[in-house]
Amino acid sequence: MAHIALKASEDAASIPGAGSAFASSYGRAALGYLAALAMTAIATALAVGVDQVGPIPNLSLLFVLPVVIAGVSFGFGPSLAAAVLGALAFNFFLTEPRLSLAVDDPSNIWAIGLLLLIGVIVSAVAFTSQRRGADAALLRSQASRLRDYSREVMAADSAEAIAASTSKALAALFGAPAAVLLVAGGEVVFTSKVGGVDLGAPDLEAVRTLAAGGTGSRAGVYPELASRFDFWPAGQGASQQAVIGLAFEPDERPEAPERLIDVVAVLLALALQRQRAEDQR
Repeated sequence: MAHIALKASEDAASIPGAGSAFASSYGRAALGYLAALAMTAIATALAVGVDQVGPIPNLSLLFVLPVVIAGVSFGFGPSLAAAVLGALAFNFFLTEPRLSLAVDDPSNIWAIGLLLLIGVIVSAVAFTSQRRGADAALLRSQASRLRDYSREVMAADSAEAIAASTSKALAALFGAPAAVLLVAGGEVVFTSKVGGVDLGAPDLEAVRTLAAGGTGSRAGVYPELASRFDFWPAGQGASQQAVIGLAFEPDERPEAPERLIDVVAVLLALALQRQRAEDQR
């Protein structure tokens, strides 16, 4: 059968949350470290100002606040940075001799060490709390998107519309370029793609292998070493079926994407079966 390529590309920026997910995480990491530095500087200025008024016990606790805020807002790295910066600032500005990292009083060594230890513990606790909250929010968001997708895909009036709806849903669920390829007779007859990664010859070869009875393939893994997409089949038999593709960044691939992929694949296969039945009437 002659290869028929009908490509329907969607703009990833039009999907809520997908554009930011495609962007690099380095910007947020840099913002976190800058925020830790700024908050520690504010805490230092406040501590120095209070110290000039008179001796205040437990003044070092002011440096714990940036650690907590950084841990909840930006994660473990910035929180740990705030803990280290806070200990250094407390030593430099508030222990004798001032404006020096040297420590005359052994009790101050314990105070600095205790401040750093508290900072590390608080960093870990704050990060764990923030991570659990983020995981719960992600699960709620994925459940909502799956619910919306199931309604949209079952209301679609053509196989092409089903594929387009599925590719958008996949991109939103995983924050990665996604593609849904409709296959008939071992050949790709329609492609809906979201994101800036194009399907190359190795990707199309992997799709043909799946259409011939494969169970899945992973990008960069033998035999398709040059493939950029991970692929999963949706549907069985010689009639028109579909292949799902996702182009994860190597260091950002989810631990078990199949948990969501399997749900999407079942909904996609059911929608295509319904559409074929309607087309045959």
